[in-house]
Amino acid sequence: MNLQERVAQSETRIFKAVFPNTTNHYDTLFGGTAMQLMDEVAFITATRFCRKRVVTVSSDRIDFTQPIPAGTIVELIGQVTSVGNTSLKVQVEIYVEEMYSDVRIKAVSGSFTFVAIDEHKQPVRVLPEEA
Repeated sequence: MNLQERVAQSETRIFKAVFPNTTNHYDTLFGGTAMQLMDEVAFITATRFCRKRVVTVSSDRIDFTQPIPAGTIVELIGQVTSVGNTSLKVQVEIYVEEMYSDVRIKAVSGSFTFVAIDEHKQPVRVLPEEA
C-alpha cells in the first residue's frame, strides 16, 4: 500500500451530539472537552495509519473559530498530514451542524504530533523500511 492510500484509509470521522453536560456556562462546548475529543480522533487516525502503539507528544495551535452550542451535532475529522521516521502529524477539524437544518460550519481545527513506540516505550519507525 502506498502512502496516499494509507493516508486515505486512515482518515477518521466521528460524530457526537453536544449535550448540556459537556458545555460551559455559556451553553457552548467546553474547550477542554473539544481538545479531548480531538486528541482521541487524532490517536485513532494515527493508530489506523501505522498500526503501531503511538503516544501524543504535542498539539499545535488549536483554533476555536466558532462556538459549538448545546443541542448541535459535531463531526470530527482526523487526517494524517505528514510522516517522519518515528513521528507523524494528524490534522483534526471539528464541524458543527444544527440538528434541524442543513447548516454546517467548521468550528475548531488543530494539529497533533504522535511518536510510534515499542513495548519498552522506545521510539520505532512509523512505517516499515522500503525493500
